[in-house]
Amino acid sequence: MADHSHPPTAKKVLVAVGGQSIDTETVRLACRMTDPAGGRLYGVHIIEVIRALPLGAVLDDVVERGEKILDEVEQLASESGLPVETELVQARDTGPALVDEAVEWGADLIVMGLPYKRRFGEFNLGKTVPYVLKNATCRVMLFREHREHSS
Repeated sequence: MADHSHPPTAKKVLVAVGGQSIDTETVRLACRMTDPAGGRLYGVHIIEVIRALPLGAVLDDVVERGEKILDEVEQLASESGLPVETELVQARDTGPALVDEAVEWGADLIVMGLPYKRRFGEFNLGKTVPYVLKNATCRVMLFREHREHSS
């Protein structure tokens, strides 16, 4: 019978970064999850382009911010001694774009950070996380930040 157990680390780890305060810890976690023997990290930042605009119509400052976010991924990966690639992706929706990137790159694991957001007073997962959890073909690790002290 085949052994279906997964090793604790993965060879190809895609980390999604959105420019939130949780990114640094998320990338550090992704680095720890990357196999130190031959593993690679792939940092992806998705710029969502509203449907009213053509896909290429992204403002320079948005691209510049995205590149700064990815520079931080490269910095953290190099501190961990890991080979890293980064990609700025323009897409209509973050979820499908992340799933596509993971498939295209052959990721074994997707690591995503989840800011603790409330909507109408309730904790909210947003739409990206459920989409990726449902549709990704590889393992997915979710890192949720601390819950803010509620009043």
